Amino acid sequence: MFVVIFGRLSCPFCVRAKHLAEHLESNGKIDGYRYVDMPTEGVTKEDIAKTAGKPVHTVPQIFIDQQHVGGFTEFDQFVRDKQLLTPSR
Repeated sequence: MFVVIFGRLSCPFCVRAKHLAEHLESNGKIDGYRYVDMPTEGVTKEDIAKTAGKPVHTVPQIFIDQQHVGGFTEFDQFVRDKQLLTPSR
């Protein structure tokens, strides 16, 4: 599983999504991730909407294996549904 996160470093939910992906990668739950800082790379919400196939109003926008998942809340729910997090001790 490969995760791509489109976001802005000034966005707290983008930072949370990045940290979650880092955690999953370090625990071998995903093959890797890429964080795309939209302002730095010149990516707009309209660009993401074309790929997602629907309007995008917020960031982050997250894709798993090129499938649009949604924002942080949807990514977090996906991780929980797939039981990718190990319980805290």
